[in-house]
Amino acid sequence: MLVCFNAHAQSSDLLHAIVNQLSQHTAIRANFTQQRQTPALNQPQTSSGQLLFVTGHGMLWQVQQPYQQTLALTGTRTLRIDADGRMQAVRNERGVNQISQMLQGMLTGQLDEVERQFNVQANGIAAQWNLRFTPKQSRVAQVLRDIQLDGGMYLQRIRIDMQDSTQTDIQMTDTRDAGPLSTQEKHALGLP
Repeated sequence: MLVCFNAHAQSSDLLHAIVNQLSQHTAIRANFTQQRQTPALNQPQTSSGQLLFVTGHGMLWQVQQPYQQTLALTGTRTLRIDADGRMQAVRNERGVNQISQMLQGMLTGQLDEVERQFNVQANGIAAQWNLRFTPKQSRVAQVLRDIQLDGGMYLQRIRIDMQDSTQTDIQMTDTRDAGPLSTQEKHALGLP
């Protein structure tokens, strides 16, 4: 019993260290490559582009290949942004909202909300870590198997495994502090 308690305490300490490290960056940019594998397809679907994450406001997901599309994910809503900057609400799957909110909670240091919805297991050290999230709610667990995050100073990889064997793997490279945001980026994320 003591060994189990110590392992949980070490995992909890590492989780807090990771969250503190990630929350030091209030706005980040990164390039991404996403592969989505579904049982119905022989080949994975691959897309790539750039993302912008701003603490407390959400994420801009800018797909550049094989097509161009920009989405603003704020946790409560998803908007598609066209080339002229016009925004249109997108019908959002509940799972996308929960994953977006979980990531925002992690990256902003709001562990209480994350731990209310997920069991979290942390492994590694602050310089090279892995987090595994399994849903606590049975309704969510019927759809989502788990989410794994890997990283160091920044988040480097997100892997989402669904119960239907669909798998999404997002690799991030060239992650850096965002610098100044454009007027369109501010507008999309609801910033003044």
